[in-house]
Parts: sequence; structure tokens; C-alpha cells
Amino acid sequence: MTTTETDVTVTKADTPEPARTRTKREGGVLNVFSHGILVIWAVMVVTPLLWAVMTSFKDDRSIFSSPWALPDRLHFDNWSRAWTQANMSDYFLNTVLVVGGSLIGTLVLGSMAAYVLARFDFPGNRFIYYLFIGGMSFPIMLALVPLFYVVNNLGLLNTIHGLILVYIAYSLPFTVFFLTAFFRTLPTSVAEAAFVDGASHTRTFFQIMLPMAKPGLISVGIFNFLGQWNQYMLPTVLNTDPDKHVLTQGLVQLAVSQGYKGDWSGLFAGLVMAMLPVLAAYVVFQRQVVAGLTAGALK
Repeated sequence: MTTTETDVTVTKADTPEPARTRTKREGGVLNVFSHGILVIWAVMVVTPLLWAVMTSFKDDRSIFSSPWALPDRLHFDNWSRAWTQANMSDYFLNTVLVVGGSLIGTLVLGSMAAYVLARFDFPGNRFIYYLFIGGMSFPIMLALVPLFYVVNNLGLLNTIHGLILVYIAYSLPFTVFFLTAFFRTLPTSVAEAAFVDGASHTRTFFQIMLPMAKPGLISVGIFNFLGQWNQYMLPTVLNTDPDKHVLTQGLVQLAVSQGYKGDWSGLFAGLVMAMLPVLAAYVVFQRQVVAGLTAGALK
């Protein structure tokens, strides 16, 4: 007697239909839930921004009588008054000088330090790297008093370049941490080929490795730009000269100096002025920011 055994092959068609339907239904519910959360989050973020822009074109009476209504007409004099009478032009120029200088210094010094820590093995490499990591966890509030005396002893108190140096030191730990991980993802074969061709370490870094790290530089540059542009605590302690105030200090001064007769329309116009460069920077470089954040995961 011969017994014939037949192999049973389980295919996708053998999967029970109710199981596939249930999986598809669960995936659809999850998509609806996630999209709903994103929509709610977008509304929570965009609504205050749009309301601030709309309010900056109203007069003071309309701000209180109909805060959610559209302006009866566009009061562009709010912007001109904030720019000239409230000295927002001077605050804006000081902020551009401080943030521009500190951003360049942070990226140059941070990229060089990160490249050395990521590409070269030497005694104390990990120790220096963890020192930068420790700097990220150190509360800036604990350093304000000694930082004030250090800057004062150096003769840099109430100066633009003194504030630039403090901003650089404040932003270096995160910059080195971010770029060290990014430089480790770059291929070593390109740098080795440059060394074989006789290129020095300096030339290899500035002409080969730094251009390859452009997505990471843009990403960390945007993060530093946001933090430095909105910085208030450091300039309040180290920059008490009214002629050297930055935008955050100027907005507070605009809100406090009016007393009970507050220039609310001018205040909102100044607020939008301070907000527009940040929004513009993110809109222009949003693709590069995403590319820099995901480069390490894709390689």
C-alpha cells in the first residue's frame, strides 16, 4: 500500500478574509487618528501666529472691542511707528549683528571640533566629547552670575562682540554633539583619496568634508539661529546698555515703557517683525533641515 503525501502551500489567498479586513480597518483608524492629531496641532500653532499678524494691522480700540474680527482697514502706521518711534530698527540691527556673528563663529568652531572628534583617535578624545555633552546639560541660569563677572573682567560687558562670544560658547555643546554624529556618517574613502593626492588636513576639511556636511550645517545652523534670535536671559544680564539692546529686550521695553497707556498695536507690529525672520528661515531651509536630520539614519 503506497501513501502519497501532498505538500500544502499557504499563499496570501489562503489568509482568512476577515483577518485582512480587520487589519485594513485598524490601519485606517490609526491613519485617521494620527492625521487628526496633526490637524489639531497645526491649528494650535498657526492660529496664534495668524492672530498676531492680523492684530498688528488693527488700531488699539479694535484690538479690545473685536479681537477676533478682521481689521476694518490695514493700519500700516503701526509698523512704521514700531520701526521708528519704538527703535525697533536699532534693535533689529543689533540682533542681526549679534546672531550673524555668533552663528558664523559657532558653525566654524563647532564643525572643526566635531570633525577632529569624529575622525581622529587620540588620548582624551572621548573625554573632550563628553565634556561637550555635559555642557548641554548644564543649566545656563547657574552660570549667569559667574558669567557676568567673567565678561565684566574681560571688559566685554555691554558690547556686541562680548555678547557674540557668549552666544558662541552657549551654542557650541549642541553644535559639536550634532555635527560629530553627522561627520561619522560621511564616507572616509573621499578624505583618504585627498590625502593620497597630497592634500593637507586643512584643505581636506574645508574643500572636501565641509561641503559634504552641508545638510548637517544647515540643520544645526537653523536650530542655533532660532535659539539665539529668541534669546532673552543672556542679553538681559550681559547687555544693559539701551543702545545695544536686541529685539527681545526691545519688545519688553516697548511693552513696559508705555505704562497704562500701552501701544498694543505697535507692540504686535514689533512682535511680528521679530517673528518674520524666524519663519522665513525655516520656510526657506525646511528641506535641508529634514535632510540633515535624516542623513544619519539613512546611511
